[in-house]
Amino acid sequence: MAKAPAKGQDLHDKVVLVTGASRGIGYAAALEAARRGAHVVAVARTVGGLEELDDEIQDLGGSTTLVPLDLKDGEAIDRLGAAIFERWGSLDGLIANAGMLGTLSPLPHIAPEEFDKVFATNVTANFRLIRSMDLLLRQSVAGRAVFVSSGAATNPRAYWGSYAASKAALNALVKVYAEEMGNTPVKANIFYPGQVRTAMRAKAMPGEDPDTLPSPKTIAPALVDMVSPNYAENGKLFNVASGELTAL
Repeated sequence: MAKAPAKGQDLHDKVVLVTGASRGIGYAAALEAARRGAHVVAVARTVGGLEELDDEIQDLGGSTTLVPLDLKDGEAIDRLGAAIFERWGSLDGLIANAGMLGTLSPLPHIAPEEFDKVFATNVTANFRLIRSMDLLLRQSVAGRAVFVSSGAATNPRAYWGSYAASKAALNALVKVYAEEMGNTPVKANIFYPGQVRTAMRAKAMPGEDPDTLPSPKTIAPALVDMVSPNYAENGKLFNVASGELTAL
């Protein structure tokens, strides 16, 4: 007889894919998903960070599959989808966290290759994830996908052109996908983490005292909640700083 999941194990026996899992918000979300019983498929470019994550998850008694992968490689994402299908047949949760800030600069000064790289990471990679993981999410009893975006998408500021435009595009992409999933069990939503103590934030605001910001671990539970089978919202945007849930 199968052992019943412990309290707080809403992801017991679920498979959850986390991108950007080697540090920051992705690392914390992967740990939180493992703590709640998920097998975590951890994707990142940095092997060392993934190995540290694996050690921590094993200390929790959890399990993980490490996938060193550059999300700009769309064919590699397709291969990952095929590997997940072969091993598990479905995917219960997708936490699409990986993102790129790019250069904060006046628009005319941004190098075209830099602009393209930001869009490749923040938009195209997420399209490729949707394209490759859609069938797997549909095969789950309660497939859930959440994409980490930013307030810059709806409140763009000077010098943040490539980042703000890419996050606005991501929001639009997820809204379309959520509407397409309206008659299926799959739910797709956006998460705004706000100001968090991450390397990306430090790059954007080098003079800011990081100790004044919440750590990724403090916001990870709210992010992981959005891939729980209990989470019934679709096509919504959750702003963790304000606690507000709004339509995309």
